[in-house]
Formats: sequence, C-alpha cells, structure tokens
Amino acid sequence: MSELSFEQMLDESFKTIHNGEVVDGTVIDVKPDEIILNIGYKADGIITKNEYSNDSSLDLTTVVSVGDPMTVKVLKVNDGEGQVLLTYKRLAAEKGNERLREAYENKEVLKATVTQILGGGICATVDEVRVFIPASLVSDSYEKDLGKYEGQEIEFVISEFNPRRNRVIGDRRQLLVAEREEKQKELFARLQVGDRIDGTVKNVTDFGAFVDLGGVDGLLHISEMSWGRVDNPKKIFHVGDNLNVLVKDIHDTKIALSLKFPETNPWANAAEDFAVGNIITGRVARMTDFGAFVELAPGVDALLHVSQISRAHVDKPSDVLSIGQEITARIVDLNEAEKKISLSMKVLEPEHRDDEDETYYSDAEAAEE
Repeated sequence: MSELSFEQMLDESFKTIHNGEVVDGTVIDVKPDEIILNIGYKADGIITKNEYSNDSSLDLTTVVSVGDPMTVKVLKVNDGEGQVLLTYKRLAAEKGNERLREAYENKEVLKATVTQILGGGICATVDEVRVFIPASLVSDSYEKDLGKYEGQEIEFVISEFNPRRNRVIGDRRQLLVAEREEKQKELFARLQVGDRIDGTVKNVTDFGAFVDLGGVDGLLHISEMSWGRVDNPKKIFHVGDNLNVLVKDIHDTKIALSLKFPETNPWANAAEDFAVGNIITGRVARMTDFGAFVELAPGVDALLHVSQISRAHVDKPSDVLSIGQEITARIVDLNEAEKKISLSMKVLEPEHRDDEDETYYSDAEAAEE
C-alpha cells in the first residue's frame, strides 16, 4: 500500500464543496469591500461587497466583524486564484423570494423601508429582494411627489410574484382603500346632521373646499363658507387648514358641511340690531341703476334706493357712491320674514320731508322687481 503525499493527506482532511452548495463559515478577516471566511475547505472563501449587498456605498466593516458566523452560497470553487468565490446576497435573496412567495399566497401585510424612488413608482427591499410599487399603487389618491416616501417605512401586500422575470409587485393602495372604508363605516355609524366635527382641508376649488373628516371627505360649498359673500374660496382656505364644521346634510356617502353656525346667524337678533330708526354704518357692496346694496354685517345687505341717497336729485347711485365706500344711514324698514332692510341717507340730511319716507319702501320693492 503506497503512502499518501502530504498534499493528498491535507486535501482529504478538508471537506469537498461544489458550485451552488450552501456552506457555513466564520469570518476571519473583513475589509471595507471584502469579507474572508473559513469554510472548512482547503481554501478560504471570499465575499465581495457586490455579493454581500446591493448598496454600493456600504462599508463592510460596519456590518460584519471577525468571528461572526455566516451561511453563504458557493459561486465558484476556484475563482482562478485558488480562492472560493461566495455570495451572501443571492442566498438571502433566495430565502427572501421564498418569504415573499408565502406572503403573496397568504395575502400577508408586509412592512419595509422605501429604498429607492423611480419615475414610475417606489422600491422597498424585503430580505434582499426588491419589491416595486407602481405610482398608481402607492396611495389611494394621486401623488405628485413620490420623493416624500424615501426612507419611510410603509406597509403593502404582494400583488404579483414572478421571481423568474425578476418581477415582484407591491400594492399599498388596497390597504389604504380598505382602511378608509372601515373608517367610513365607523364615521357614518355615529355622524348625524347637526353634529360639529373637526376636519382638515384636503383640496380647495372655485366652488368649495373638500374637508377630510377622518377617512371621509365632506364638501364645504362656497355658499356655506360664511354668512357673508365669498368670491374666491382659495383666498380664504388652504390645504392643511384645520376647521371645526357643521354637518348640514348626509346623503348616502356624501356629506355637506357648513360654517354658518346658528348662533352666529346675523339675522338672529335682527329685530334689535336692525330696528327701524336705528342709525347704522355700512359698506357699499354692489350697485344697480335703482339703488345700492349696503353690507351692514356679513350676510346682511340692505337696499339704499336711489331716491333715498340724497335730497338732491341723483340719476344713478354710481354718480355719488363707490364700491367699498362706508356710509351712514337710517333704517327705515325691516322685513325679517323676507330678510329685507331698507335704508335712507336722505332722512339724515337737514330739512328733509317726512312724507317722502312713507312711499320709499314700496317704490324700492317695485324697482327691485
């Protein structure tokens, strides 16, 4: 029986490995871009930074230490220099794919950090597997700026799983839709007309503002923003404003809101505030050929008929008055039922004729009609 050479005895003392085999090893040296492992083979194993992580900026000395155990996969038994080329990343990805397959089949909700922003969506990494979430599935509403999600931890489900084509698609939208529907059920179950509720302005248009009431949007129409006149909602409200609003109406899933609270109704104390004989100050809000409408308070306009502007003859209100001008006048008639108030500046002028006041209101009504 022939004696074995030293090299043969040394070879037989180490295990045999093959390409694709999963082996355990211990870190014996680590550099910023390379890890060296003792894998019980005649040659040490090498893991390059590219085979450890997809992060090209990663310093391996910050994540691995000498003595750490590692389970890796053999890429090449001999890399041409007598060393074994290993991969940690690909083995982790295989395990990650299996993890994602189970999550896909079980419709499991996953949580991961957004690692990349692309033109058409965002990416998150789960166990070294990149999950792509298209822009249309990122939110339940249009997102103009996806950059705000970078570094943010989000929840999603896997809606498509095809690792052979390197296609793993996540869906965050369906979770948000389901959450919103649940909140809607809870809110509609307890919300009633007449309730007051806090909300946040979500969007402002020319005809009103949409207010998020906590999963449900309500419409604050321009006509319900104030007892007074509102010409441009965008000058009053902005996205993010916090409001306390009144629920005016609920129809199916639509909620009409209002800021016209009953206790602030300017007509509530009209008999006292706008009693006949009171001398008031108001602002000219608009004019017609037959008279000027004067705002006495937000939501309360009074008619100053052209015949009651001055003892001197006035052809048109615009000849002597201007929009925004502040005037002083006496209330000569109040009709609470029809919310009509009539004014006269003429009666405050000296040497006026009392009999002229008696025919004023009927003339004003006829002119307005």
